[in-house]
Amino acid sequence: MLTLMAVHAHPDDEASSTGGVLARYAAEGVRTVVVTCTDGRCGDGPGGVKPGDPGHDPDAVAAVRRAELDAATKVLGVDHVELLGYHDSGMMGWATNEAPGSFWTTPVDEAAARLAELIRQYEPDVIVTYDEQGGYGHPDHIQAHRITMAAVEKAPVAKVYWSAMPRSWMAGFEARMKELGVEWEEQPTREDEPEIDWSQMGTPDEEITSWVDTSAYGGQKFDALAAHGSQGDSAFFLQMGKEKFTELMGTEAFVRVGDTTGAPTPEDDLFAGLR
Repeated sequence: MLTLMAVHAHPDDEASSTGGVLARYAAEGVRTVVVTCTDGRCGDGPGGVKPGDPGHDPDAVAAVRRAELDAATKVLGVDHVELLGYHDSGMMGWATNEAPGSFWTTPVDEAAARLAELIRQYEPDVIVTYDEQGGYGHPDHIQAHRITMAAVEKAPVAKVYWSAMPRSWMAGFEARMKELGVEWEEQPTREDEPEIDWSQMGTPDEEITSWVDTSAYGGQKFDALAAHGSQGDSAFFLQMGKEKFTELMGTEAFVRVGDTTGAPTPEDDLFAGLR
């Protein structure tokens, strides 16, 4: 049986960056495994209350997000969910980065050894995680990248990918939102986190090796994101409805960084060369 493993930082990341491929490959009979590294305790509390503000209970947030993860992965048809259970580190610069038990402070070798055991258990043919910047500089995404790349050194996988957001897509994001009738307003950063330069976000298109059509599964990806209802970050995507959402998010892009198959690139299937 072919197996896809997606290594993610928080509950909801599995839906936003790989929801389409998880749903597509599950439908095609591929066994799918999601590894979630943290408990998401630095996410929004009830009513959108932020970490450190009155009414934010990290343990309660983590419990809610675990239930949401279960619901979302069920929608996507994921076969197995594995939790590494580290504490969410929060955004770069937050005090929670250095809190005891945070993923950011966990030695890479320690976490990588745990992930390597899961790789040996499930024997994935394809593994997906983030690039070395974690996509947008989140410490937990960076750490997920680090432990995944260390783990595949210990337990090799046929094909290794980094999820990617094409820079051309990022450059025209606000305009596309307006075309789809979606109100888009960039959220201000907190005083304790660095400003994000969105113009430098995303992967240059010429570096992307793999463009996977997931438009047939746009509804599932939409519903999986909706299952993470406690988190407001994805709410603006949901206001456009399934049809427009699928039009915008119907392709998922990746950079292939490890390969034993010799399959040519660009490719439209993460399992090219394996079936």
